[in-house]
Amino acid sequence: MAAIRRILVAVKDPSARRSAAVDKAAQLAAGLGASLELFHAISEPIYVDAAVMTGKPLRQFEKEWRDRNLERLEKLAAPLRERGVKVTTACDWDHPAFEAVVRRAHRARNDLIVAERHAKRHLAPWLLRFNDWELLRRSPVPVLLVKSGAAWDKPAVLAAIDPGHAYAKPAKLDAAILDLGGQVAAALGGKLHAVHAFVPTLLDVRHLDLDDPNLPATIEARAAQHARAGFDRALAGADVPAPRRHLVARHPVDAIPETAKAVGAGVVVMGAVSRSGLKRLTVGDTAEQILDSLARDVLIVKPAHFAARVPPRKRGVQLIASPGIV
Repeated sequence: MAAIRRILVAVKDPSARRSAAVDKAAQLAAGLGASLELFHAISEPIYVDAAVMTGKPLRQFEKEWRDRNLERLEKLAAPLRERGVKVTTACDWDHPAFEAVVRRAHRARNDLIVAERHAKRHLAPWLLRFNDWELLRRSPVPVLLVKSGAAWDKPAVLAAIDPGHAYAKPAKLDAAILDLGGQVAAALGGKLHAVHAFVPTLLDVRHLDLDDPNLPATIEARAAQHARAGFDRALAGADVPAPRRHLVARHPVDAIPETAKAVGAGVVVMGAVSRSGLKRLTVGDTAEQILDSLARDVLIVKPAHFAARVPPRKRGVQLIASPGIV
């Protein structure tokens, strides 16, 4: 996988005093020697007093509103520049937000998108919402979804791979996961770990004694042996020594979050498959359950052939003029 050189940060609220996504993207950019673009999409309808709009050209109002948000982005960028990070800012009238971010990343040829999870009251803080899922599905480049406000301090980076391809991940995707995980670990001063979760299954009965009273244990032992061989082959050449290789005989829904907690992972790197990036996830889908259960930052890697799944043209301004609204 190519080195990360250009990072797009999707800034939800430019007026916020602090953004975990901006902070972590800056830390990553500094370690990678990459540039940052702080981008905000004005994607929600803007309600304005009809009297304010009277006699004012729409383009003037549009420019004023965009300039106001650009000023806020510049305030976020200033301290990053003082730390030596190369930062630009951009703001577009475009909606929905996830499409706007993908369009911007495509035009600017960014290598990575960093976005903060959309919070919602009364839900567990790590649960993903519609905009999060759509960004993960549609982006042609890796997406780092910031789910934790905790700062990184030489964090462990956990790469979740599937050498047996039980979950339809191609071999090249495992290599990309390990490569990008290694880049992130090196940039943050952490260590790269790898996990392979497998469920022992009876795939071939021809070489087994079905009357063996220890048949379940035999099946598990052979499955583990097969999984270990595939795991080690996938990690050949990777900077992941034996103590940081985690082979777990459990379903990935349980194994990956538990391993991430056990190693103190700050970032979990996973692959997305299917024709639309992450497939149309439904309740009970393996990928959805894993992503929703992780209370850590998640880096989603796409297959090399994946293309942007959004219309190429921006959707423009949404203004609603209402009497009495200032």
